[in-house]
Amino acid sequence: MSRRTTLTLAAAAITLALALSGCSASGTDDTADAAASGSFPVTMEHAFGETTIEAQPERVATWGWGSADDAIALGVVPVAMPFQEYGGDEDGVLPWIGEALDEMGAELPIMLPASEEPPYEEIAAAAPDVILAAYSGITQEQYDLLSEIAPVVAYPGAAWGTDWRELIEITGTALGKTDEADTVLADIDTELAAQAAAHPEFAGKSIAMTADTTDTFYVYTPSDPRVDFTLDLGFVNAPSVTELATDPAAFSYTLSYEELDKLTSDVLVNFGTTQEMADAFLGAGYAQVLPQVTGGAVASPIGEAFTASVSPPNALSLLWGLDDYVALLSTATAAADAQ
Repeated sequence: MSRRTTLTLAAAAITLALALSGCSASGTDDTADAAASGSFPVTMEHAFGETTIEAQPERVATWGWGSADDAIALGVVPVAMPFQEYGGDEDGVLPWIGEALDEMGAELPIMLPASEEPPYEEIAAAAPDVILAAYSGITQEQYDLLSEIAPVVAYPGAAWGTDWRELIEITGTALGKTDEADTVLADIDTELAAQAAAHPEFAGKSIAMTADTTDTFYVYTPSDPRVDFTLDLGFVNAPSVTELATDPAAFSYTLSYEELDKLTSDVLVNFGTTQEMADAFLGAGYAQVLPQVTGGAVASPIGEAFTASVSPPNALSLLWGLDDYVALLSTATAAADAQ
């Protein structure tokens, strides 16, 4: 029996069992009673074609990054979501998700095992009526297999390239929560505007955002969500970031250490995860060609959860890590002004 046939039969059997038992299909107690701010059926376009969602979803599974967070921010707790090794606790739950679930009095969803390929059997066992994977790297084959379980909302353009605002909008449309999505976005924009107003020193400062692993140096372009929302604080993308890119449409590219002197900007953000990694970059001989390093105009987010909250951000994580992130940027900008 093929994997496709096995998945189809498994999903059908679970759905029938739920129906016969009279079990509620809602991932939260009040989802079924909530008034949809969107209309159904709704057809959503994405990289693999179109997906039609016939009725407001009540059992939501998520795959990739951000979709679970955004759904929870809109008041819908998934029945299944990915275990997050990076930044998550022992249960694979990111801190802003854990806090939101506690506030909602919601139980922990099924945690799908971390893997490059979606765990089809576990997703089928959760009996979802929609699968949100709009910020993920699923392939056509994986999309086809997941579609045997439930309608799948894939990414609209490039894999791992969905704009964080668009992801919130996509999630709101798929869940019939468009009004709630508009409110979440408005609240975030209000906070970003307030931070920008409180830090006029950010206005017009050029910024480059990077990550160094001591053997590979990555530069993030404005196509990456972490850059996109940082520019909303008043910064401008450093021209050198675009000039050095081999593919400006890509969200990142690698830069040889021999070319670091070409990466000019007022402020540099380097994601090092740990203090040791941050210190290793700042003290490396190859980094001394960067005036941002020698002048102290470097912001170094430390810690997996903090780093994950802003790279890339989502409806829950952005505000969770924003104050600390802005504080780092303020210190780096002050150093840039002093040069």
